[in-house]
Amino acid sequence: MSTHIPDHSGPGEECLLLVHVRQVVGQVHYRVCTRCAQGVITAMTLDERFRSTGLGTRALSHLRSRHPGLAWRSTLSMRITRDLLRRMRIPTVTADPHCPHAGRATV
Repeated sequence: MSTHIPDHSGPGEECLLLVHVRQVVGQVHYRVCTRCAQGVITAMTLDERFRSTGLGTRALSHLRSRHPGLAWRSTLSMRITRDLLRRMRIPTVTADPHCPHAGRATV
């Protein structure tokens, strides 16, 4: 389940909710800009019991299929997410890059 977060972290901020048996077990926060053809993963949480189940991989694959043609990056640096991002070939950037269209609606 994906939703736009109004006035949360800025324009284009989205949240993919990971649901199991009607319970939210994780979230992926991200921004997309279709004008720049880029997506940035800004936060990711996943309940401990689902960490080795492939749910993180399926969530990131879902983002790629939902937003085809975007180049994905991430600002995450925690070991558990870093390994997942490396497997998914999503590069990590050291700073939180804002696209030049951040002042406008980007999706």
